[in-house]
Amino acid sequence: MPPITPTVRNLLIVNVLLYFASGNLFPVDLFALHDPRSEYFRPHQFITHMFMHGDTMHLFSNMFSLFIFGPMLEHHWGGKRFLIFYFVTGLGASLLYMGIRYYEVSQVMDAATAFLQNPDPIDFKRLLEAANLNTQRYEQVLVDFYRNPENPQLIAETKEFVQLVSERVVNGSMLGASGAVFGILMAFGMLFPNTKLFLLFFPFPIKAKYFVFLYGAFELYAGVQRNPGDNVAHFAHIGGMIFAYILLKIWERQRNNFY
Repeated sequence: MPPITPTVRNLLIVNVLLYFASGNLFPVDLFALHDPRSEYFRPHQFITHMFMHGDTMHLFSNMFSLFIFGPMLEHHWGGKRFLIFYFVTGLGASLLYMGIRYYEVSQVMDAATAFLQNPDPIDFKRLLEAANLNTQRYEQVLVDFYRNPENPQLIAETKEFVQLVSERVVNGSMLGASGAVFGILMAFGMLFPNTKLFLLFFPFPIKAKYFVFLYGAFELYAGVQRNPGDNVAHFAHIGGMIFAYILLKIWERQRNNFY
């Protein structure tokens, strides 16, 4: 691994400073990426969300990956091209995520509308599933609703709950540099496929190309599986890798040397 390079160093500094400033000097929601139907959405969020992080571990994992894999790419491309790559993959990740997110939010909004117009336990369960909530947590409510579908108090309580869930989902946000970081991982695996990596959670060395493939396969599986309570934007990670692959195919058309 070469010494830390200027662009990587500056990105690290900016991300860390903005993390500690967020919440104190400005609200995170102003810069995190929201659904276009949210009252909090602003166009600049497609870029600014890449410099926001949810907690210290989120920040550390992204910055650690940038620190480990970024310098070799900047050394290979130069600072200007590396920065272009960083922003293009980060933006590409957000575009793919937003496309899928738009569909998922629409499913929740449709289920909420159907329930509010005609409250019944079937539509209530559909709303829970569309919002990716653990239906087992609301099993007793569902049982009571099936037994007493005309209970006015139960209908009023579930209506209020559905409205809250719908608003929370529509106003949910994505933040973090993960899309760009996964783009960096993909580029590293393509440019230096046979470089052996020593990972803390892996008992033996693994070549970069296999590590990237396994990580990408896991993210795709997790994104499709959509386990209840999983708040990780897996398709943003996949988006970063896809756009990195496209850029590498354009930029490295003549490349025939691998390491």
